[in-house]
Amino acid sequence: MADLDLLLVSLADQCLYGFTRDRLCFRASVSTAVNGPGEHNGSGCTPRGLHQVRAKVGAGLPAGAVLRGRRWTGEVWTPQLHEQFPGRDWILSRILWLSGCEQGVNRLGSVDTFRRYIYIHGTPDTEPMGVPLSHGCVRMRNEELIALFARVPLHCAVRIDEASYPQWAHAKLD
Repeated sequence: MADLDLLLVSLADQCLYGFTRDRLCFRASVSTAVNGPGEHNGSGCTPRGLHQVRAKVGAGLPAGAVLRGRRWTGEVWTPQLHEQFPGRDWILSRILWLSGCEQGVNRLGSVDTFRRYIYIHGTPDTEPMGVPLSHGCVRMRNEELIALFARVPLHCAVRIDEASYPQWAHAKLD
């Protein structure tokens, strides 16, 4: 499979679409911020605009590996572990760490996506997808994230947009 060259996250669709040379090749339900779209530090919102994958974290870790501070804790998520830490914002399996590309919109100052630690990351399978519930990041199912991670090169473009894309919601994947 060819590397993806663009990821499009639709806040309206709660879906991530992956493209190679303008052809839809990947699609997955996601969960973005419960606070909606927004760029400011401390807002708990998902930042809009053009970003890039600045770092990839977690290659080779098991599905469900618990990441804190972008390091594996040695734990793998289980319902029992979840009960021990209620309310924790679980970051699992892999991280695609985003960096904004638009100065003053999502880069530098109080709107810097990278400094806000905005990721595309795995989440427990008990968490619903297709519903905004995150603290600003883009959450995905672990298995889908692991598949995506393998196809996304560093500096891959990532556009986060409020628009809906019904033409891609059920389109055949190449």
